[in-house]
Amino acid sequence: MTANDFRRLALSFPETEERAHMSHPDFRVGGKIFATLGYPDKSHGMVKLPPEQQHYFSKDYPDVFVPVKGVWGRRGATSVQLKAADKETLRKAIEAAWRDTAPKRLLRKS
Repeated sequence: MTANDFRRLALSFPETEERAHMSHPDFRVGGKIFATLGYPDKSHGMVKLPPEQQHYFSKDYPDVFVPVKGVWGRRGATSVQLKAADKETLRKAIEAAWRDTAPKRLLRKS
């Protein structure tokens, strides 16, 4: 996957908007960040997963998903190695992050 693939997947979810945070693109729903691109470098993205899902994605796809170090990682921030990711797996991770962040009214629609 590429950064543009990640961007297209993130923006495919309802009411998602792209903004910037700390000099790199982020993706928000309801004003809250659920994914970012370009951190720590251009070959990575980040999805903010519920801790249980972070555990399973990291365990099942260790070459793709790694919890971010420190408090952010314990709160679900999960680094994504873009080159190692396949479209369907990345879509599932981004969807999980979006669902965990989206307002309840959007979840009832989807």
